[in-house]
Amino acid sequence: MDILFDYVLRIETFLLIFVVVLLKSAILFVPQNRAYLIERFGKYQSTREAGLNFLMPFIDRVAADRSLKEQAVDVPEQSAITRDNISLKVDGVLYFRVLDPYKASYGVDDYVFAVTQLAQTTMRSELGKMELDKTFEERDLLNTNIVTAINEAAGPWGIQVMRYEIKDIVPPHSVMEAMEAQMKAERVKRAQILESEGDRQAAINRAEGEKQSVVLAAEADKAEKVLRAEGEAKAILAVAEAQAGALRMVGDAANTEQGQKAIQLDLATKAIEAKHAIARESSVVLLPDNGTDAASIVAQATSIIQSLNKERAS
Repeated sequence: MDILFDYVLRIETFLLIFVVVLLKSAILFVPQNRAYLIERFGKYQSTREAGLNFLMPFIDRVAADRSLKEQAVDVPEQSAITRDNISLKVDGVLYFRVLDPYKASYGVDDYVFAVTQLAQTTMRSELGKMELDKTFEERDLLNTNIVTAINEAAGPWGIQVMRYEIKDIVPPHSVMEAMEAQMKAERVKRAQILESEGDRQAAINRAEGEKQSVVLAAEADKAEKVLRAEGEAKAILAVAEAQAGALRMVGDAANTEQGQKAIQLDLATKAIEAKHAIARESSVVLLPDNGTDAASIVAQATSIIQSLNKERAS
């Protein structure tokens, strides 16, 4: 009885182990961003993506495990010759991802090695189309051309190249020295150009300043002359107005009886003074018959003034 119980216990234990192994081989958990390629009897059966998957125990097996994430691969340094026959050493970084796990597994033996070699050959080919100066100036264009060329060739492998970045471009030492000399000469040239531009601008500024100074001086002189002329004109006008006022006052005074007597006295005084002056200047004096009579001279002047007053009154 004990022997039978031990035999049944062993069978149950064996069956339990068999079921556990069977379940373990039948259940497959695929991580996120990964893909498992399943083969059945050595032939491709299906591609299982992330999540819970079931397999046929002892028949199906995982033939390949492919990552669907973007991968970065360092492209080793290599030599390349430019269009103008300059040897360069170039390295870079390649970024790609697996689009089709089936093609990446069955289309090429090692897709990472294959895409790296393709990147090297493509880079040498693209550098051969460009001159040395363009490789430094148009690095972005060079990267774009490399990515386009790689994608055209890597399509059957189920690989998509996202981008390619050149890390370093190292020309020969002799070329480096020549480039440094050229850059130094270019910097000296730019400095001389800037200095000459500064001198020219300074000369222009000085000329503009002198021109403005002359213009301002001329405008100031013009304004001074205008003001002086206006002042003189106002002075002449004021003198004329004063003289006119004086004449009006004299005329108004002469129109009265007292004024007439004052004029007669003034004329007589001036006539006597004139005769005295003539006598002092000359030893010979010619006088009219009645020239010694001052009253006659006054009478003559009075008659002239009266005639003028009558004309003004009429």
